[in-house]
Amino acid sequence: MSLAETFQLAVKNILGSKMRTFLTMLGIIIGVCAVIVIVGLGNGMRGYIEESFADMGTDTLTVMIVGRGSSRSVSEEEMYQLVADNADTLKQISPTVTMSGSVKIGSDTHSTASITGVSEDYFSMKGYTVAQGRGLQYTDVADRKKVCVVGQYLNMAYFGGNAVGQTLKIGGTTFTVVGVLEMQDTELEEGGSDDCVYVPYSTASRLSYSGTLSNYTLTVQDTDRISEAKALVEEKLYAIFSDDDAYTVASMAEMVEEMNNMVNMIIYILAGIAAISLVVGGIGIMNIMLVSVTERTREIGIRKALGAKESAIMRQFVIEAATTSSLGGVLGIGLGYALSAAATSVVASVMPDTPITVSPTLLAVAVAFCVSTGIGIIFGYLPAKKAALLNPIDALRYD
Repeated sequence: MSLAETFQLAVKNILGSKMRTFLTMLGIIIGVCAVIVIVGLGNGMRGYIEESFADMGTDTLTVMIVGRGSSRSVSEEEMYQLVADNADTLKQISPTVTMSGSVKIGSDTHSTASITGVSEDYFSMKGYTVAQGRGLQYTDVADRKKVCVVGQYLNMAYFGGNAVGQTLKIGGTTFTVVGVLEMQDTELEEGGSDDCVYVPYSTASRLSYSGTLSNYTLTVQDTDRISEAKALVEEKLYAIFSDDDAYTVASMAEMVEEMNNMVNMIIYILAGIAAISLVVGGIGIMNIMLVSVTERTREIGIRKALGAKESAIMRQFVIEAATTSSLGGVLGIGLGYALSAAATSVVASVMPDTPITVSPTLLAVAVAFCVSTGIGIIFGYLPAKKAALLNPIDALRYD
């Protein structure tokens, strides 16, 4: 009997007991479906993480100087010189000073805005565009001018879209708005990315009474060499402080990678748990194939009496088991795609600000199908072996 004829016979036997076959495949269907959805969810979470951190800049290094008391410190000039001396690796630098307090606009007090002191290069480093007015300039920093650039939320909510030339107060100090940034988020909301005020870092440092600057944002020339750039900055700082605890250098790209590794670990664990259903499905296939061998004992005896070889009998039952599990895998993949689409819609409706797309990969689909087929072959081997070893005389006498 040819392979094609064996396959046709297997399909015929499967279709002869539709309900029993479906119940047999149920474990495979559930297992494959669960793996597809979980892997798709992991892809969606990784995509969301990368998209979220992309706004912060994956070409960015954040340096925080702790220092060693009053004995050793690094000055603003030394940090700028560090970038200038390594222009082939490092691109730009901006000191950053986070200011606490609220923003007072007219008679209104606004407490959720982020207030940050930065240099004139900060906006180009972050890819921000000034929609109205101008950005911060070198003279603003050098002369410690009381000027600021605001986000679109403050511009629209408090200035009616005409913030340039208006004033606001931060900690009792009056600042003149010289520019408005382009909208960053899809919606303007309190506390969002557009609810912000940027002032010259020199002014912020003086008003905050922070003394020496301790936080810097650096960009690199090539994102593929960001680990090299980080090592370079750490080496230079260690040469100054001779103490690893005196500074911290963080890479956004490395943070993204660490978070993706955490997501991958969780997904692998969940996928492993879901794969238990595949094993259960395989046991179900083995059980039903053993029943099938018993029910078809006389048929096996007749075929062996007519000259069928053990390998042909074994191949018939293995192909039948593999076909059953493969069909279950196909149904599981289809159900997995349907549930992935439903999960994407549910996430979008429940968490509109967290757009996670549950998207299975072709690799995951291919692996799921191959595993489901492999389970049919593995768990169908024992019943097939039993069928092949039946004594034709005993099989013909079986009632």
